[in-house]
Amino acid sequence: MSGNDILKQLKDEITPYEYNTYISRMKYDENASKSDLAVFVVPNIYIANWVKTRYSDKIIHLFEIYQKIKPEISIIVESQKRDVKSSKNPASKLQTQAILNPSYTFDTFVIGESNRLCYEIAQQISQKQAKIYNPVLIYGGTGLGKTHILNAIGNSVLEKNKVVIYVTAEQFLNDFTTRLKNNTMDRFRDKYRNCDYLLIDDVQFFGGKELVQQEFFHTFNELHSNNKQIVMTSDKSPKQILGLEERLKSRFEWGMTADIQPPELETKIAIIIQKCQLNQIKIDREIINYIASNINDNIRQIEGIILKLNAQASIIGQDISLTMAKNAIKDIQKENLENITLENIIKIVSKELNIKPSEIKSKSRNKTTANARRIVIYLAKTLTPNSMQALAQFLNMKDHSSVSKAMKMITTEINENINIKAMIEEMKNKIQSEQNNKAL
Repeated sequence: MSGNDILKQLKDEITPYEYNTYISRMKYDENASKSDLAVFVVPNIYIANWVKTRYSDKIIHLFEIYQKIKPEISIIVESQKRDVKSSKNPASKLQTQAILNPSYTFDTFVIGESNRLCYEIAQQISQKQAKIYNPVLIYGGTGLGKTHILNAIGNSVLEKNKVVIYVTAEQFLNDFTTRLKNNTMDRFRDKYRNCDYLLIDDVQFFGGKELVQQEFFHTFNELHSNNKQIVMTSDKSPKQILGLEERLKSRFEWGMTADIQPPELETKIAIIIQKCQLNQIKIDREIINYIASNINDNIRQIEGIILKLNAQASIIGQDISLTMAKNAIKDIQKENLENITLENIIKIVSKELNIKPSEIKSKSRNKTTANARRIVIYLAKTLTPNSMQALAQFLNMKDHSSVSKAMKMITTEINENINIKAMIEEMKNKIQSEQNNKAL
């Protein structure tokens, strides 16, 4: 069985969209391959990176099954093919590139009123590096397309031979910590300060982490002074990121901040239609409209529902029906609410307010802790079936009357303070979104 035949075996293990987009465009290079090295040629860097990170293990496993060997997998872009034999490590050049999702492009981004401004800004900065807005910070809730926008910028500018670094804030922190321990900070700085585009996801993660904020501050200044483009995403605006140094908040607001809103009904319908087309799933328009009208705004959850329905329909050998869609949404909503725990709520609240979970359950009465405890009580009464007495025991409070008093206080605050209301609503959405993502 040849390398090309082995690739065909993946057809049964991944979605038709994945196979047609990535695997079908790979060609096995028999001349460059050896017993311990399988070389595949792809048309562009996006597919090379995606295959390398997502499918290498599967391909190696198939070689083990059908050829009884376990080769190293090398993915080569067509333009690099001539250099394969002369290079000791033909994949080395690819490792210096950004690992981007090749399916996240401007063409596959569904535009609506909720995200049009972010889309237009992203288009402009991908065409003119650091000449219009710099930095750019895009903020909004979970699953609204922020990561898609970052990848679309990266994929677009890679075509212009720009050096792109795309990381999450957590990856940046982990890289920083490792280099700091190994006394190799010079390599860290050489990497992050010598790119054309730095794309960094979830910068709210930097809140409260002083050392990495200091390093990012200097990285930011170096890139900005050299007219390199900085694009960031966050789940909240800079002013709302707790534990973020004022000098970083100031720099984040130097250029352009834009919020990405939950998609309106028309946009959700367009997203579902697109996802169905990409994954070759057939769903009637009536069912699409129902899903869009009865599911929340998380785009990842929308795709998860569609894939689940398709799998269910395939198993029973029927088309996707409206009844199936109703049952799937009802089951997921019920399951999500039942599976939300008090620990989930405390974890989100403590993270958002930048305090330890143990403090919320302590008997401390300082203002910050007491406020966090009241918010936990409100969210618990809203999202879980726990009684006042159960909450009192869990939070180490005197009795149910203490919980009732705290509930009245936070309810009054919500009714009188629009900022408190917005903050708690955001926490509620995060708790539900986290549970949705686990379920899907």
